[in-house]
Amino acid sequence: MDIMQSSLKKHYEWKGKIEVISRCEVNDRQQLSNAYTPGVAQPCLEIAKDPDLSYDLTRRANLVAVITDGTAVLGLGDIGPRASMPVMEGKCALFKEFAGVDAFPICVASKDVDEIVRTIELISYSFGGINLEDISAPRCFEIERRLKEKLDIPVFHDDQHGTAIVASAAMLNAAKVAGKKFSDMTLVINGAGAAGCAIAKQFISLGIGNIIMVDIKGIICDGDDFENPSHYEMAKITNKDHIRGGLADALKGADAFIGVSKPNLVSQDMVRSMGEKPIIFAMANPTPEIMPEDAKAAGAFVVGTGRSDYPNQINNVIAFPGVFKGALSVRASDINEEMKRAAAYAIASAVKPEELCAEYILPDAFNKDLANIISEAVADAAVRSGVARIKK
Repeated sequence: MDIMQSSLKKHYEWKGKIEVISRCEVNDRQQLSNAYTPGVAQPCLEIAKDPDLSYDLTRRANLVAVITDGTAVLGLGDIGPRASMPVMEGKCALFKEFAGVDAFPICVASKDVDEIVRTIELISYSFGGINLEDISAPRCFEIERRLKEKLDIPVFHDDQHGTAIVASAAMLNAAKVAGKKFSDMTLVINGAGAAGCAIAKQFISLGIGNIIMVDIKGIICDGDDFENPSHYEMAKITNKDHIRGGLADALKGADAFIGVSKPNLVSQDMVRSMGEKPIIFAMANPTPEIMPEDAKAAGAFVVGTGRSDYPNQINNVIAFPGVFKGALSVRASDINEEMKRAAAYAIASAVKPEELCAEYILPDAFNKDLANIISEAVADAAVRSGVARIKK
């Protein structure tokens, strides 16, 4: 049985991957009175006097809303809010299993930015953080930006920032393996949507030498006209040498490639045209921009994909549980650039020097210590950058 049929069978069996479990016992009248009326009136009154007590007297401090509109679900595209629910439930299960963070799926039946922002704003007091998921670009940029302005809890679009954190951690270690100096590297990113733009910004904040971004129309270059407003910003901070052309032109002499685009766009000749010991992260799912065996045969030194059946899987599950755990632990009001950089370095450092090699540049997602390693780094960065409201 292939994985699709196996998963479908299990979903029929599970009838949902998460459930609500009571943290209090209600076996007698005293317990009932403590958990509910009349005793529950007192914590309500305390929170009414001091809203911050909602973190101490409810589960809010460890509760994340996983929110989508169903417009960019995995590689399936716009399948709507109902069909996106299995993915959101899965995300919530990963939060709990990997970091002990409670999460609840919310699928919003709207594509209107104002409606989505207002909906999330209205329910935000129930949560300690907001994880935006599978919302199509460019609306996802605007939704996240406006929510960050309105809310005093972390708002994190995982398709952007989770992907960027894991990809940058992988690249930091790949550069070590290949003997490349990060600040001297030229990176080509194919795909300038939510993930591609976030990856570029993350790599720039980490000090990459140069980035060349390529979208469906070719290399993004300052001075050109773009349909996507975010591309104007990217054009100003990438492509230092103002190269024009297509993907093949961008890859000539480049040190590394990251694909967050479509299958089979990179040829072996393109890989051969790259610089010494090229690094290839072909992350389109389920079929990457170039298959790992083809990239290796063409001379790629380190290869990563988004797939679990090849070495170096670049998967968001490595990052987001620990990132939120760290942010929640200090009641951070934001997940900022310093916290994301800290997460990337923490993930990279979780691979022991004696283990680091071309086939192993990222820690195993099932590493029991990983979420805590990331959480500690993120919490410390939150304190340093002034967005933490309590100390650990």
